[in-house]
This record gives sequence, C-alpha cells and structure tokens, in this order.
Amino acid sequence: MHPTYGLWHAYRGALLFEDEIAIAEPHATIHLCDTCVDKPCLKSCPVDAYSTDGFDYPACLAHVRGDNGEPCRSGGCLDRNACPYGTAYRYPSEVQAFHMASFARLSN
Repeated sequence: MHPTYGLWHAYRGALLFEDEIAIAEPHATIHLCDTCVDKPCLKSCPVDAYSTDGFDYPACLAHVRGDNGEPCRSGGCLDRNACPYGTAYRYPSEVQAFHMASFARLSN
C-alpha cells in the first residue's frame, strides 16, 4: 500500500547489476489499512475473496470467470476499487479490464 497512490501503483521489471548496490533501510511508516475504520475493501467482493486472513485466489478466479463476474471483468476488482486511498490514481476501467482478463486468462 503506497502512502500516496494507495493500491494504484505497480512496479514491473527487473534490474541486473554486476556489483551489489547498498540500499538504505526503509523508514517505518504507518500502513494506510491500519488507519481505515470502515475497511470497504473487505466488504465489496461478492465472494469475500479478500479478508484479514489473506486472498482466496480460487474463489476470486472462479467468480471472475463465472456468470456473475462481469462487473469485475469490465471494471476491475470491486474490493480494490472500494479502497478510499489513492482514488485520483485509479486505473481507467479499460486498463483494469485488461489486467483482470490477464489474471483470469480470458480472451479479449
């Protein structure tokens, strides 16, 4: 959870260096989820795929691929979209649909 972008950031890539690079220890920060009272992200998924216990990947995948998964397929994860942090950086629906199709291995 990024303190500015919330759930709306991702790093995709890798760097390979011949020599080891010293990296400073990260500063301790407050996790935004700990400050969220209502936790709408744990209430929006129709199959309760996200919980304080973790992510129920099989339930999510079955739902997204199933007859009732259209809202998730076309607009992205309902729990992720319910997060109140970083909403100004939310990916457009078509980008979320692309990512969901990739996650569920659906043809576009």
